[in-house]
Amino acid sequence: MSGPAHFFLIAGEPSGDKLGASLMAGLKTLAPDTRFSGVGGPLMQAEGLESLFAIDELSVMGILEVLPRLPKLLARVRETADVITKLSPDAVITIDSPDFCLRVVSRARSSDNTLKTIHYVAPTVWAWRPERAAKMARNVDHVLALFPFEPPYMQAEGMGCDFVGHPVVAEATPSSAEIRQFRAELGLTHSEPLLLVLPGSRSGEVARMEPVFAASVAQVLSARPDVKVLVVAASPVAGMLEERLKSWPVQPILLDPRTGDARQSERRKSIAFAAADLALAASGTVSLELARAKTPMVIAYRFNWLTTRIVKRKVNLASATLVNLLTKTTAVPEFLFEDCVPEKIAPCVLSYLEDEQARAAQIKAGDEAMSLLGASDDAPGLRAARAVLRVIQ
Repeated sequence: MSGPAHFFLIAGEPSGDKLGASLMAGLKTLAPDTRFSGVGGPLMQAEGLESLFAIDELSVMGILEVLPRLPKLLARVRETADVITKLSPDAVITIDSPDFCLRVVSRARSSDNTLKTIHYVAPTVWAWRPERAAKMARNVDHVLALFPFEPPYMQAEGMGCDFVGHPVVAEATPSSAEIRQFRAELGLTHSEPLLLVLPGSRSGEVARMEPVFAASVAQVLSARPDVKVLVVAASPVAGMLEERLKSWPVQPILLDPRTGDARQSERRKSIAFAAADLALAASGTVSLELARAKTPMVIAYRFNWLTTRIVKRKVNLASATLVNLLTKTTAVPEFLFEDCVPEKIAPCVLSYLEDEQARAAQIKAGDEAMSLLGASDDAPGLRAARAVLRVIQ
């Protein structure tokens, strides 16, 4: 390598945008002249990336949701791979979103088989579809893993792999003053309970989860009218949620990330998490963010009918919640598939609002999860940056 390093990054959803931004910050710390190209969201753009197109186009999950958008997605695969070939970066760093990202690197490598490729976030082969590791190894040189138990799965298929920790452990904890100010801005006293509602970051997720959460919240408020509700929107679905919330019988407060710049919005979300007494959330990375904020949670999730049948047949996990998986506990209650109904969710939310011991047990499990994810080590973005620079040397 001669001259400043040039990396082409691809992130397809908000969680990947967050990972990419942390990695970019780490690379700029270690190699200030590093150049970036690729596809990313507002956080990566704030670090200096000019995105080829909006990542909203890639934030889709589920077989039935993908099918109508497949022609456009495949066109984006071709476009992105062609740009990579033209730019000839030192490495392509794909961040999660494997269905899109691995198609891109496969096509790009067909034009340049010397292209170095790094994938950030190991596929969950320990949960389902273990054959994905071997398939990924055809076009990926190195993997950056978020969880400490993942490297052996990747190395067994011939890929290099580093456990770099999860970026959630590096997030700054809001101060008591920030939390008090935030609650005051919402018109809350110190004693009024605040319930967060997090219905997902993809349009398909919101379409499935928002009606369930709306009905669950209505039942909670019927029993506890003193509870205040704050809906936290992800950027790709903020407009969609704003419209849907208009039909709720009791209007919740919406935390809209479209106001202010990306870093300010992310900080405000972190404060909201820490200010809440309990969260009702769609299953995903958000469970780790809540654990970091020491906010107890109730997790729920449902797929469409076809995806449910496939997932039930192939997934072999005791839990879908990362805090539970890491700590080997059932501290976080979850309502999945046919259990994802208001009649089961609402009583659990009400129970946790009343049960201080249950909330404390969750916080303890969350602290253990943060330790396992590298809370006492260097920031994951910096660790990931070191691993990336080793790959291209």
